Amino acid sequence: MTDPRTASDPALVVAIGRFSEPALAEAYRRHGGAVHALASRLLGPGTEADDVTQEVFIDLWRRPERYDPARGSLRTFLLTMAHARAVDQLRSETARRQREERTARETATAGYDIEHQAWDLAVAEQVRVAVAALPEEERRAIELAYFGGHTYREVAAILGQPEGTVKSRIRAGMRRLRAKLERHGVEPAWVEH
Repeated sequence: MTDPRTASDPALVVAIGRFSEPALAEAYRRHGGAVHALASRLLGPGTEADDVTQEVFIDLWRRPERYDPARGSLRTFLLTMAHARAVDQLRSETARRQREERTARETATAGYDIEHQAWDLAVAEQVRVAVAALPEEERRAIELAYFGGHTYREVAAILGQPEGTVKSRIRAGMRRLRAKLERHGVEPAWVEH
């Protein structure tokens, strides 16, 4: 291709298929404004319209063979792609908004509100402090078993200690945790009385 500025649109697309960046730049110069205007009209001005415009020309760069000059002009092809991408983005945004609204309604109807969240955070902090105050041997065994998801046998192997010792330390640590949490008004459901 000699000069992209004088080439026809079909010739530009052929050159784009041969990875000619000047040909892509010329296609953008000719049609980028129209593509961006359509995207802006559908999505509103801003980054979403910019993104659609960029995606259309990246797609032209990656798959120029999709353009068939017998079916219409390059401008029409690019505008059709922009319209489809903008509509997809609108649908995706609408679906996202509906999911968020549905989740908010479900959360509200489930009765889980800021007060419950604050309580859960306070309890979590009390548990963290209580666990940190345990003797090292008990704390490590409990962390591996309850927070690490290991069985007693696995905890014993990790710590290099007999399984019976590990079980005893976990039971003693859990009793200490229960007593400390109960003093702070938290009734742990995971410890037997």
